Amino acid sequence: MGVQDFQRDELSRLLREMREASSMSGREVAANADISQSKLSKIENGMLLPTFDDINALARALRAEDGQREKALGLLGALREETESARVILKRGAYRQQQKISRIEAATTLQRAFDLGAVIGLLQTPEYMRRIFGRRMSDQERDKAVAVRLERLSVLEDEAKRFVFVMTEGALRWRAGSGEMMAEQMEHVAEISRRPNVRVGIIPWTREVHVFPGHEFHIYDDRAAITATETATALIEDPRDISTYLGLFSELESLAAFGDAARIELVRIAADYRALGT
Repeated sequence: MGVQDFQRDELSRLLREMREASSMSGREVAANADISQSKLSKIENGMLLPTFDDINALARALRAEDGQREKALGLLGALREETESARVILKRGAYRQQQKISRIEAATTLQRAFDLGAVIGLLQTPEYMRRIFGRRMSDQERDKAVAVRLERLSVLEDEAKRFVFVMTEGALRWRAGSGEMMAEQMEHVAEISRRPNVRVGIIPWTREVHVFPGHEFHIYDDRAAITATETATALIEDPRDISTYLGLFSELESLAAFGDAARIELVRIAADYRALGT
């Protein structure tokens, strides 16, 4: 059972116990809380995630203790935070999102990641990071996010951990800055690829493919995955979904060039960038 499943079950159990302790029937509670009996049943059985207003209304109807209401709200908050909108991440501070990812990485033995639109975070140079983070942040927020991501890079030094990174050539040719900056970024990736615990795979544009992933994703052991779109970042822990991403990553890995073959691609791309000049 994943963390989200456990929290959902605990929330449902707590709400059932609150109602049972009140000696009120489901019909009475639903009427007093101004929600349908069907909705209450689904909430108590874990089939429907309540809103914060639902929990406050139920707590009032049940005359629940403040501690019970706060615990229920805390459980719901933890569940709701697993999928965060980009606006929420920026409001709280993108550096906090980087800290959250850092905690997940610290507990991970095998990390796998794929990107088709940018260089993977742990492979980025500081200047590339500033370009990526600077798009929608103030200078202060950008600098804090870059600082935390730079701290995350130390995880690569732990040889008890293994990393497999796969990127498309298109991701590497998505020009984030000057030709010289991008050439240095390619060389940085090549350097990291020589670490004994890191495998970097490049899918050349000339490679015929049979899978078409729509977004980047990161897999932490076989326990969790993080995916990101333009408007949201989601932590996924359902084993069925993890299995889907593991299968997709295996297919992408089979398309990629690794080792010296990957470094040949990186040198070629770096040369193309240098030919562009500044």
